[in-house]
Amino acid sequence: MFRPDFNPQPTLRGAAIHLRPLGPNDLEGLHSAASDPAVWAGHPATDRYKREKFEPYFATLLASGATLVAIDRQSGDIIGCSRYYVAPDMPDSISIGFTFLNNAYWGGGTNFEMKRLMLGHAFHTYRDVWFHIAPTNIRSQKATAKLGAEHVYDATLDLSGTPSPWMCFRLKQDDWDRVVAAKAGGI
Repeated sequence: MFRPDFNPQPTLRGAAIHLRPLGPNDLEGLHSAASDPAVWAGHPATDRYKREKFEPYFATLLASGATLVAIDRQSGDIIGCSRYYVAPDMPDSISIGFTFLNNAYWGGGTNFEMKRLMLGHAFHTYRDVWFHIAPTNIRSQKATAKLGAEHVYDATLDLSGTPSPWMCFRLKQDDWDRVVAAKAGGI
């Protein structure tokens, strides 16, 4: 359970994107963002771009009550999503995951902005934020390390209905603050 003073579905606004709670009417837009096979190439569910595989995933995201859709502020299109969750081995902490972005938004600052917004919100309540990444998902491992997170341990956890191996990364607020300061300073 989330702490009572934490809102797992805030509306957060950035320069290029804004995040808002996922709603039932977002299926078409989110599936459109997820429909390229490249989006899922590094994920454990490599066929999630298919409508019949995506719909149950969407239902899970919606039922979580903690998923945020990412919207390109210029086009108004849904470009991906992410969510907060409490991992079973860290019940007093918060985690961010179940993240994907349409591959047109890879390689720029979109993932960083999404995480900046979500981490800023999380660090108002929690001291540490955890990320759980599949051992095969090298892209996400690298992106998480760029945020300043440290790979702390590996575990088999049930995060989505089936126990699976996960690499567990922790991001402390001080480490995050250093990354943000370095980016602001142009380093």
